[in-house]
Amino acid sequence: MTETSMSAAQTFYDLQAQTCADAAQGTDLPMLRDKYERASAAWLVLARREKDIASARARRMAETEQKTAQDAVLSAPVPSAVQLS
Repeated sequence: MTETSMSAAQTFYDLQAQTCADAAQGTDLPMLRDKYERASAAWLVLARREKDIASARARRMAETEQKTAQDAVLSAPVPSAVQLS
């Protein structure tokens, strides 16, 4: 998964945040609007956290792949010098 792609959870959280924001705009009741705005903010926090987790996971995987490649190069047998007769 690339850093720019979104997980299913992040997509869901973003959709829920938008749904709550739309509901907040669609109501005339101040307390209900406040409830939907707070819910929207909470969903956005979850979406951001999911994105941060995915980014950290991708970074760790890239670091692990790089270290594995470096270890493979360092542990490769060194050819002996060519002897000329």
